[in-house]
Amino acid sequence: MPRIAYFGPQGTFTEQAALRFEGELVPVETIPLAFAALRKGETEFACVPIENSVEGAVPATLDALVRDEPVVAVAETVLDVRFSILVRPGTREIKTIASHPHALAQVREWIAAELPGVTSIATSSTAAAAAAVERGEFDAAVTAPVAVHHYALEEFAVDVLDVPDARTRFLLLAQPGQLPEPTGADRTSVVVTTPNRVGVLSELLTELALRGINLTGLESRPQKGKLGTYRFYIDVEGHIAEPRIGDALAALHRHSREIRFLGSFPKADHEPVEAHNDEFAAAAAWVDAVRKGERG
Repeated sequence: MPRIAYFGPQGTFTEQAALRFEGELVPVETIPLAFAALRKGETEFACVPIENSVEGAVPATLDALVRDEPVVAVAETVLDVRFSILVRPGTREIKTIASHPHALAQVREWIAAELPGVTSIATSSTAAAAAAVERGEFDAAVTAPVAVHHYALEEFAVDVLDVPDARTRFLLLAQPGQLPEPTGADRTSVVVTTPNRVGVLSELLTELALRGINLTGLESRPQKGKLGTYRFYIDVEGHIAEPRIGDALAALHRHSREIRFLGSFPKADHEPVEAHNDEFAAAAAWVDAVRKGERG
């Protein structure tokens, strides 16, 4: 059975996401450590959060995707987000509440209404907050529901969330190799480092629009130590095996100083993508025939 490193410890939303994939789960303390386990060959896969519908992209994951040797996404899954507030048995008063910054941000209004005056404290993960509460360091933790099964804590509140329908997307990562086959409902991800010139982002987006490719995600991150220069993380609908996607990636390559392929994999929603591949195949056939002198 393959081993899957995931952003732990036990009791995180990432554990809940990783349980959807087949494998032996290996918790690690940080997102970079999940990448390191995969890159070193200690595990066959890594499961990490990539974006949240309320708080946006996860910077630690974006940075780790371009650091060191390449890895590629081979699958994704999406979790509906609902938090539990866990406390030690017998807790009567809550003065401090701890969690990962993304989690605290998503229950800020609930905390203000239900626990006025409480001090919020950031931890490395929701599960780390639960462990700290268990040790007596804080009074309460904002956690994934699964955490109650791993720690000697009890539920003070459940289904806590400021914004209805909040969701988090997770990637299953592997070493580069054979890609998942196209399904007709796929996503392709790349990260592009561009030269610092006027209009370069518009150039990238135009290449996608000209080919009828739907952009599903765009994030920018500064290059470390290079003020004013950025990497662009681009998600589109489609698979690199499709002519239009391959053609678009080649065009992005021409506009970039560096491009890293992050994967082509089935979308979590399985909704079919309008591909227009027959049109691209017909156009390529026409050009090939002209080159051979068969058509004018």
